[in-house]
Amino acid sequence: MPDIRLPQKPTVEDAADVLRRISADRDFLGTCVLPLLGEAAKARGWYVAHSSAHGPCTLQVFVWPPGTATRVHDHSSWGAFCCVAGSVVEERYGRLDDGRTPEHARLRRLWRRRWGGRSGISTVLPYEGGIHRLANPSAEPAVSVHLYGPRSGKIDGRDYAPLRDYVCDRV
Repeated sequence: MPDIRLPQKPTVEDAADVLRRISADRDFLGTCVLPLLGEAAKARGWYVAHSSAHGPCTLQVFVWPPGTATRVHDHSSWGAFCCVAGSVVEERYGRLDDGRTPEHARLRRLWRRRWGGRSGISTVLPYEGGIHRLANPSAEPAVSVHLYGPRSGKIDGRDYAPLRDYVCDRV
């Protein structure tokens, strides 16, 4: 893995800088990413191929076989990701309710964007600041690199079911 250097109290902007360096690191792409593209053909769902702690942060490498997607979810930390091979589509959501009713969330899709190549870095803030869904609707595998900050609570985040106006904690 490439050298991940972060300040003692990293921010989402620091994470974006690290991801810019990683996505330009030819050694990382050649030795760590390219082999994952071959593995993706055998996988049925998306998976985390690598996860490592870097101070209070966690770096994860996700593999996205064709046709895979996450649930709509949020995180209890800030985060940033970039796609380093292939492309993924991100849908971002906003809450229409005030969040006071347990296990209830009304969502509206705010935007949809394809990330790949040099298209940039997506960032999320904790909870309502980053409700999203990632998917690889293409016929080719994709690999993305994610960097998450320290959790701001005991849970990892929340999963949403927009068609049922439902939300639950994810531990």
